[in-house]
Amino acid sequence: MSAAPTPPPTGKGLRRASLGTLFLTVFLDLLGFGLVIPFLPGIARRLGAGDFMATLPGAVFSVMQFLFIPIWGRLSDRVGRRPVLLWSIAASATGMTLLGLAPSLLLLFAARIWSGVATANIAVAQAYIADVTPPEQRSRGMAIIGIAFGLGFILGPFIGGELSRFHVFGREGMLPPFVAAGLSTINFFLALRTLPESLPLEARGRSVRKASPIDLGAFRAAVAVPGVGAAVAINFIFYLWFSGMEQTFRLFTADGFGMSDAGTGRVFGLVGLVSAVVQGGLVSRLVPRFGEARLIRGGLWITAAAFALLGVSPLFGAWGKAALLTASALIACGSGLTSPTLPAFASRRASATTQGLTLGTLQSASALARALGPILGGALYAGIDPRAPYLVGAVGLLGAALLAAARLP
Repeated sequence: MSAAPTPPPTGKGLRRASLGTLFLTVFLDLLGFGLVIPFLPGIARRLGAGDFMATLPGAVFSVMQFLFIPIWGRLSDRVGRRPVLLWSIAASATGMTLLGLAPSLLLLFAARIWSGVATANIAVAQAYIADVTPPEQRSRGMAIIGIAFGLGFILGPFIGGELSRFHVFGREGMLPPFVAAGLSTINFFLALRTLPESLPLEARGRSVRKASPIDLGAFRAAVAVPGVGAAVAINFIFYLWFSGMEQTFRLFTADGFGMSDAGTGRVFGLVGLVSAVVQGGLVSRLVPRFGEARLIRGGLWITAAAFALLGVSPLFGAWGKAALLTASALIACGSGLTSPTLPAFASRRASATTQGLTLGTLQSASALARALGPILGGALYAGIDPRAPYLVGAVGLLGAALLAAARLP
């Protein structure tokens, strides 16, 4: 006769163990994602891609995330959070390994499509937190995801850029995905051992969300609230141009400044550090003094000006790199003011019963923008001029700032 299985921890022990493991799970996911950002367009180029095609691995990754976030959330409502999270982590390790081994552009795209599907686990992580925290501690629990995201984006690109200097199997830039695969493997065994199921058996299947990435009914209800419709539109515009910049930036630093993968990774590290300082230290002090609407407007103005400076930075000659770094730091500052304040503004306008609906609509808008932004940015870069994604983006962000001035009370 086999021994009875050990029951999972309960109560405060469950919450402490689960939240700590979940923080590490999300952090390692984002660290692995950040590791490959600086070198991916360059690798696509070396495999024969043109400028437009080189930005599409980032686009297909975001498209898959947009499509599969609600699917994995729905599945976790039915079968529990733990199996979906474990599958996601294991699949992420597989995707990063495939990326490191990819000998052709076709397999590079296949690896990014697989990784986009695998890592679309943010809704499951949020649901896990909701399962194990009481309502009065929910916001603190959700904050761990934001912290994990921030740390992953600060450390990942910098470390990935430095690792890209080393050749694997005679190929440049292949070490970061292998390191990311190793982190995901460690993450899997850690979660397998220490991450208990959070959704009781009797609760599964009771509240099953839609598997569609766009809920038109929820969208109409959310934007009917004064100010929320404008916030959703601004959120979409902001992430559309920001993601377009993000996926063309490596090509721009190579073409405009002859910068290496490692050098680009250091610039990304600067962006992450400035953004963390703004979001972690300044926003909480500025909101009580100025309010969310003013910070959103200010952040958009700063980001628009920074995009314009980034676009013209190669014209500064010997001062071009200084202009590039200044523009990058200002983009981090502007996004650090805008990105956390928009959902706070929308949340304050929503009622207690429509919080999830409103924030879900905002998240869907940003996910769609991240899927479309690299395509638009790549088309402008390849079809018009390498400076076009930033100069046209500056105009778009200026329009968002004017919309914020007119429609955000």
